[in-house]
Amino acid sequence: MRSLGALPLIAACGFLVAPPLLGAATAAEIKVLCSVGIKAVVTELAPRFEAQTAHKLAVTYDLSANLARQIGAGVPFDVAILTPSLVDDAITRGNISPDSRTVIARSGLAVAIRAGARKPDTATVETFTRTLVQAKSLIYAKEGASGVAFAAIIDRLGIAGALKSKSVLAASGDDVGASVARGDVELGILPLSEILPVRGVEVLGLFPADVQSYIVMVGGTGTKAAQPNVAKDFLKFLTAPAVLSVLKARGMERPGPSS
Repeated sequence: MRSLGALPLIAACGFLVAPPLLGAATAAEIKVLCSVGIKAVVTELAPRFEAQTAHKLAVTYDLSANLARQIGAGVPFDVAILTPSLVDDAITRGNISPDSRTVIARSGLAVAIRAGARKPDTATVETFTRTLVQAKSLIYAKEGASGVAFAAIIDRLGIAGALKSKSVLAASGDDVGASVARGDVELGILPLSEILPVRGVEVLGLFPADVQSYIVMVGGTGTKAAQPNVAKDFLKFLTAPAVLSVLKARGMERPGPSS
């Protein structure tokens, strides 16, 4: 356990140090089921949490829907970070503690394009719609929250039929980014947070405000968590003011309290 004498040095490095994080007497391994929608943020922040607490994080990244199925099947976990509806469902089923529900961050939907490719306009609903219709091909994750939201948006815009023959349904966000980077598909639909880390891909643009849909990430602790107190500390760490700069750099922001 770190002595309080190390506090000034840690603070000078820009790390968040809260009394609950320093109070753990024994190091533990925390099992985290984490949506790929916030993977870039957790990947960057996990080592900071580990350095401050001496605890270790064992993180499994996947689509929220896949992780929810694992939770339903009884896979043990201390913390889960999923989309709101899936966390709420897990609470209803008794798998996540109701009082631990914590809104962490959100990311708007964006269009990905291969680096260096011609960039059509997506600034307005009209140009955004035209760009999608005129694209040679596009890809999105069928079961991902972004894919579900995108399907609803193009249905509302009345272009679902026009896009059906040119749409590729991917198994994951990683497949979306990789396909765009290789040039297999012209446009990819993902949350901004999942586009920024992909090499060989650029952000063509965020969805226009009138059709924007945010993918919200919500955390909770397992009702059977082996380390419930440390799990709560990790959620506090992810929502502390000190991590706002990391959220912004990774294409995310703090959502409103109603999420």
